[in-house]
Amino acid sequence: MQENSRYAVGIDIGTTTVRCVVAHIDGTTGSPTIVGVGSAPNSGMRKGTVVNLSGPGQAIDDALGEAERMSGYQVNEATVSINGTHILSTHADGMIAVGAADHEITHEDLSRIEEVATLGKVPANREILDVVPHAYKLDGQDNIKDPLGMTGTRLEIDAHVVSALAPHLTNLQKAADSAKVLPHSIIVAGVAAARAVLSEQQLENGVALIDIGGATTNIAIYEEGDLQYAAVLPVGGINITNDLAIGLKTDPEIAEKLKIEHASAQLRGTTSGVSLKYEGEIYTFQTSDIDEIVEARLEEIFEAIQNELKKARRAGKLPGGIVLTGGTAQLKGIVDYAKESLGLAARIGKTSGYGGVADNIEKPQFATAVGLMLLDSDKNNSQYGGKKKTSSPLIDAGGVVAKLLARFKA
Repeated sequence: MQENSRYAVGIDIGTTTVRCVVAHIDGTTGSPTIVGVGSAPNSGMRKGTVVNLSGPGQAIDDALGEAERMSGYQVNEATVSINGTHILSTHADGMIAVGAADHEITHEDLSRIEEVATLGKVPANREILDVVPHAYKLDGQDNIKDPLGMTGTRLEIDAHVVSALAPHLTNLQKAADSAKVLPHSIIVAGVAAARAVLSEQQLENGVALIDIGGATTNIAIYEEGDLQYAAVLPVGGINITNDLAIGLKTDPEIAEKLKIEHASAQLRGTTSGVSLKYEGEIYTFQTSDIDEIVEARLEEIFEAIQNELKKARRAGKLPGGIVLTGGTAQLKGIVDYAKESLGLAARIGKTSGYGGVADNIEKPQFATAVGLMLLDSDKNNSQYGGKKKTSSPLIDAGGVVAKLLARFKA
């Protein structure tokens, strides 16, 4: 058995598909080489949350099995994704007295001020996933990014808190437990995707990561190197498939194949037909009918995205524009549609530059799994924030998740 520290594993537990990426970490450079990739269809989840433990448990086991056979490495621990509309993004601030005038700020001080800042800001039935400090103030000096080692008596913090409903988090842990995997870090899916596809320049200037998955759409907004806002919408590519199935009076399997092969985000202004072969039969549909159905659903999805950008006060104000990931990002013409509907630059986010068995890794649906793997390779497993990473734990040590983790098999 190879030492755990030499490998990094990310497991993206999506509503429709579980994807796993295993990488070997070079001991000298710290750079990852992907040695195992696995994916498996998932059931037992709705809009990002677990509704039947056996479904995602089996899917995790199947995806891991494929990645383990490819890599020759047995996975016992991993960084996993969490999803769902219960993810909450809130602002927090706080102040503490740190001691005498010659007192140097320590890690303990930083942990204490994060606790003070979040006290009473997060309801009792929620677990804190991460605290992202935007700025500190020390004895009146503003806009300090990292006060560690500085001298002062009064420390203040302006931070961003990401939390999840405790029952959903517990159920996700149990699903992983059934596949005999210890999830030592849990990251919001959109934040993980951002780790894989966003550059430091984009994070600094201001950018929104839009991960349009099967049943949910994740939004993560970054500025000045830090996460500023996160949200999850209960719509995704499966809604387009269902609309096509209803509108064209066909089976969902045929509608999915039609979406992948012939659907477009842009109206094509033609009434020509397209043919599709499925299980030996030929099906014909009108291009205009397909376009009309797809556009109606995309309009709803992007209107909801724009509303979230407005909530974050970033609508039309992101120099880095929009970066699209997730399976639905493969829809033809979606980049131009995003530019028009959101009034910002847009592109598809790609994970590239990894050696090994990385054939499908550049596809946008693998961005979250790759990002989770990269976060797993970071020893502090902290929230991604470009230049600076927070030192806070992703899971409150005194919370329900920690108690559950204590029961896990090592």
